[in-house]
Amino acid sequence: MDPTHQGPEEYGQNADDSGRSDGRRRPSRESTAADFGQPAPQQARVVRLTAGDLLLTVNPVDGSEVEAVPPGAEAEPPVRRTPAERADHERAGAPPVPAGPPAPQLPLLERQEERERLVGLLARGRSVRLTGQAGSGRTALLDAVAADCADLAPDGVVRLNGHRRTATDLLYGLFDAVHHAPLHRPDPEELLAHVRSIGAVVVIDDLEIGGPALDELLEATPECAFLLGTAPDLPAPGIDAHLEEVLLAGLGRAASLELLAKVVERPLTEEEKNWAGDLWFESEGLPLRFVQAGSLLRQRDRLNTDPTAFDEYDYFEPRPDDAPPVSEAPTPETLDVPLPSLGEGAAPAVLLASRLSEAARETLRFTVALGGEVPHQAHLPALVGDTHADAALGELAHCGLLSPAGPRYRLAAGVLAQLEAGGYAEEAAAHALTAAQHYAWWVSHPSVTPQRAAAEADAIVAAMSRLVPDGEAGRASAAVLLARSAAPALAAGLSWGAWEKALRVGQEAARIAGEVAEEAYFHHELGVLALCTGNLDRARTELETSISMRGALADKSGAVAGRRALALVADRSGGLVPPGRSQAGDEVPAVRQELPSATPPAAYPAPQFLARQPGEEAPTVVAPLPEAAPGKGGGRVVLGGARRNLAAAGAGALLVAVLGTVVTLGLTAGDPEEPGSRNVTTEQSSPESTPDDGFPDDEPGDVPVPTGGIPGGGTSATPSASEPATPSTSGSPSPGPSSPDASSPGTEDPSSGPSSTSGTPSPTRTSPGPSPSETEPSPTPSESEPEPTPSETTPTETPDPPSTSTSASGPAESASASASASATTSGEPPAEDGEPTEVAA
Repeated sequence: MDPTHQGPEEYGQNADDSGRSDGRRRPSRESTAADFGQPAPQQARVVRLTAGDLLLTVNPVDGSEVEAVPPGAEAEPPVRRTPAERADHERAGAPPVPAGPPAPQLPLLERQEERERLVGLLARGRSVRLTGQAGSGRTALLDAVAADCADLAPDGVVRLNGHRRTATDLLYGLFDAVHHAPLHRPDPEELLAHVRSIGAVVVIDDLEIGGPALDELLEATPECAFLLGTAPDLPAPGIDAHLEEVLLAGLGRAASLELLAKVVERPLTEEEKNWAGDLWFESEGLPLRFVQAGSLLRQRDRLNTDPTAFDEYDYFEPRPDDAPPVSEAPTPETLDVPLPSLGEGAAPAVLLASRLSEAARETLRFTVALGGEVPHQAHLPALVGDTHADAALGELAHCGLLSPAGPRYRLAAGVLAQLEAGGYAEEAAAHALTAAQHYAWWVSHPSVTPQRAAAEADAIVAAMSRLVPDGEAGRASAAVLLARSAAPALAAGLSWGAWEKALRVGQEAARIAGEVAEEAYFHHELGVLALCTGNLDRARTELETSISMRGALADKSGAVAGRRALALVADRSGGLVPPGRSQAGDEVPAVRQELPSATPPAAYPAPQFLARQPGEEAPTVVAPLPEAAPGKGGGRVVLGGARRNLAAAGAGALLVAVLGTVVTLGLTAGDPEEPGSRNVTTEQSSPESTPDDGFPDDEPGDVPVPTGGIPGGGTSATPSASEPATPSTSGSPSPGPSSPDASSPGTEDPSSGPSSTSGTPSPTRTSPGPSPSETEPSPTPSESEPEPTPSETTPTETPDPPSTSTSASGPAESASASASASATTSGEPPAEDGEPTEVAA
C-alpha cells in the first residue's frame, strides 16, 4: 500500500480546499509542513452511525459518544437489494483469487446422490445439516448445491461464514446480505422484524454453534431454508428444530485414485497407485488428503526434472557463465526422488512447505503465529519483506494447505498442528509482534475504509491475542496499540463481534502493561457497546469503572463523555444518576439520592436533589410543570449541575421573586381614599369598634394578631413586636385624613397587606392602650404562648406565623373577622357560620 495515497474526504481528507478565484489549489497546511520536513498531522476518523434509536459517534480520541437520535436524524429505512446488487455483494465477500497460474478445476466425485437429496430438501423448504469430518469435501459440495438452488427462493442464495461466528453475528450477516442499510445497525426487535420476512436459501459453512443457539437462529428466520456444514462433534439442535441430517462419508478407492490423477494432471504409475491405495485406507478416503498427496507428486515430478531446464523466476533469463553445460545436466534416472512415505502422505504439510519458496514458508510462519489465519495477499510483501511475496498465497492454495473462510483464507484442517510440530512456531511471538505493528499502522491509515478493516478482523484479533499471554516487555503495549487503532474501524465497519473481541483483548493487555489511560478507554468503549446492544447492567459497570479511572487521571474530557453515556444508561433503566454527576453529565456538588413526594412519570429518571454544602448556594428547583399529554413527557425539572446552570437558575428565580412581589403589591395595595382599603399607615390607629388584642377584656378563644418584623431586614414606620408602638396622644383612635370610616367592617384584618409607606407587609396594628415602652417589652416573634395572660398594665400577644398564601376571598374573610371582633367587644356572641352579622355604624 502506498502510504502517500489520500483517501476520500469522509476519512480525514478534504476533497477541495482551493478557496481561490483563479481555480488553482491553495497549498494546504499539511503540504507546507511537509516542505519543511515536518510530518503532516493525522486527522482522527470520526464516523456517525445509528444503532436502533441511538446515535453513535465513533471518536478514536476520547471515546465513542452515544445519544438518542435527534428528530430529523433518523436512519433511512433498509432497502432490499436487487438480484444484481446481491450478486455484487456476494462477489465482494468472496476470498481473493490467488496470484499465479490458475489451479486445475477438480470434479465433484461420488457426491451426486447427496447433491440431489440436498437440493430436493431445500426445494421443499426444509433445513438440512450436512455433517462430515474436516477435509471430507463439505465446502465443495455446498458450492455445488448453492449453484443448483440459485432460483429457488425469492431472495436467492445467501452464503455466510460460520467460523467463530455467533447466532447474532449470523443474523446481522443475513440482514446485510439482503438489505442495504449503510451506517445503520438495527436493534434486536427491528432485526427480527426484517429477517422474518427474508425468504432465501442460507448456506453456512464451518458452523460452530449448536443446541439452543442454533434453535434461536432457526426460529428467527421461519421463511429461510438453511444448509449448514458442521463437524460431527457439534451439539445437535432441539427436537422442534425440524432439521434434516445428512452424513458425508469419504470417497471410495476408485474415486480417490481418479481425484489424485486429476490433481497430478497425468496418469498414475503402478507404484503410485499402490501408494495411493495405502493412503486411501489410512485416511478413510478424505478428499483433502488426496489433493495434498497430488501436490506431493507434482513436486516430485518437478524435482525429477532437469533443474537447468528453466530458471527460478524467468524461463528466458540468461544462463550464468559458471553453469554446467546441458550435456552434463542430471537426467531423470540420476535424479530419482522416491515416493513419500505413508506417514508423510497422511501428514504432508511439513514436506510440502519444505519444497516451496522462502516467501511461502515465511508466510506459513506468520500464519502459524496468527493461529491459522492467513493475512491478505496485499499484506504479505510488507510482512515478509519480499516484493513478490503476494505470489506465496497461490503456492499455498495450489498445494491444498489453505481453505476459504468468508472473505479470506485460513489453514486447512490439520495443517496448523502439523506445522507447529515441524518447528514453524518457534518464533511465533516475534512474528505476531511484527504483524501487530504492521496492522496498527495499516488500520490507522486514512485510505483504509472500515469495510476493509472488518474483512481483516480475524487476523487483527489473532495478532493481538497472541501477544497478551506473552510476558515479554513491549509486546503487551503493541497489543494495546493495535486494539486502540483497530477498535474504531471495526465499530464503524459494523463488525461488532470483532469490535468486542478487540476491546476485551486490549483491556487485558492494557492491564498487563500498566497503561491506565488506555484501560479506561477500553472500559468506556465496552460500556458504550453494551449500551447499544441493550445490556444496561454491563454498560453501567464498564462506564463507572472508566469514569473512576479517568477521574484519577484528571482526564476531564474523557470523564465527561463517560458521564453522558452513564446518564443515558440511567435514563433507559429508569434509575438515578450516580452520586456526583448531574443528568447532563457534568460535575456537581454532593448528590443526595432522594425521591420527591410526587413520583415523576416512569419515562424520566428520578430527579436529584443537591445537598447544600458550607459556603455554597442551594440549588434552584423550578416548580413542577403541568402534567403533559401522554407521550409528550412531563415531570419535575431540577436545575442542578454545573455552576453555569446554577447561575442561570438563580437569575431566573430572582426574576420570578421580583415579579411575584410586584404582583402581590398590585393585588394588596389599593387607593387610600377608597372606603374598603385595608392599608394601614402611620397616621392611622385602630378604630374603637375593633377589639385591641392583649387587653384584659379579650377572651381566651380570640385569635391573636401576628406580629413581627419586616422580612429581609427592611424598615417601616409601622411598629412591630420588637419596636414599641406609639399610641395616640388623646388615648382614643384618631383616624387620619386618608383612613376610612372607623365603623367600616373591612378596616382591619389580622393578615393585613403591606404598608403603603414601606412597601412590605406589616402584620402589627396600633393600639390606643398604654404605651409598651412604659411597661415591659412585648415578646419576640420566636416566643409563643398557648393563651394570652391578661394584665392591667402590660398587654401581651401571642404571634402566629404570618401567612404567605393569598386567597381570592381575602376581603370577605377580613370583613367577617372584623364583625366577629366587634361583637365580642360589645358582649354579644359571634354569629354562627352562615348567619348575617349586623355591625353598628
